[in-house]
Amino acid sequence: MPRFFSDTPPAAGEFFIVGEDANHISRSLRMRVGELITVCCGGVDYACTLKKITETAVAASVLSESPSKEPSVFVTLFQAMPKQDKLEEILQKSVELGAGEIVPVMSRRCVSRPNGERFDKKAERLRKISLSAAKQSGRGIIPEVSGIITFESCLARLPEFDLSLILYEKEGGIRLGEAGLGGAKRIALIVGPEGGFEPDEAEAAVRAGAKRVWLGDRILRCETAPLAALSVIMNLTGNL
Repeated sequence: MPRFFSDTPPAAGEFFIVGEDANHISRSLRMRVGELITVCCGGVDYACTLKKITETAVAASVLSESPSKEPSVFVTLFQAMPKQDKLEEILQKSVELGAGEIVPVMSRRCVSRPNGERFDKKAERLRKISLSAAKQSGRGIIPEVSGIITFESCLARLPEFDLSLILYEKEGGIRLGEAGLGGAKRIALIVGPEGGFEPDEAEAAVRAGAKRVWLGDRILRCETAPLAALSVIMNLTGNL
């Protein structure tokens, strides 16, 4: 069933959909009055029937509602900036796997170092990728994509979380299954760029409260590592 998001709850049992979504319903999907869609608002899925359709506005009547199927843990992915368009792939797949927020981070070994203005031009595309992935995977929220922050700003946010993890392949780390995921509701996952983190960056993360974790003996690409870690986290917390 096609899925759409609304910032406002239904009024008098109806949603009014405008803009790109209305155009998508009428022209791309070629839907007809009486067909069904899901409208997600505030963590609730509303099963709706299309009542009126034009190219600019759609009215949909609510038939039933149920809680959205979101993971029981909220994972914020702090992803060090990768090269080229790898961030788009990481973002799309992370949303599908259940990440709640994606935060690009500038660490020391980042080769790609876009300034704020260049990244702002790309931000709208990244938000559209998050929206599309959320629709495709049946998410109850549209995961937020923030602007680029420094590694120090990333560490400053760690007190917000019940558990913070940094992927680090050197000695001294523990397996994800040993990190104490049980009971954590908000998890920070910090992943490095192509060259990984500098040793002192990893040490700074530990001092800030993060646990050093690893994913086995194989070295994963920076676009593979966050997806593998998210999959393990979701599996161990009963969300996969």
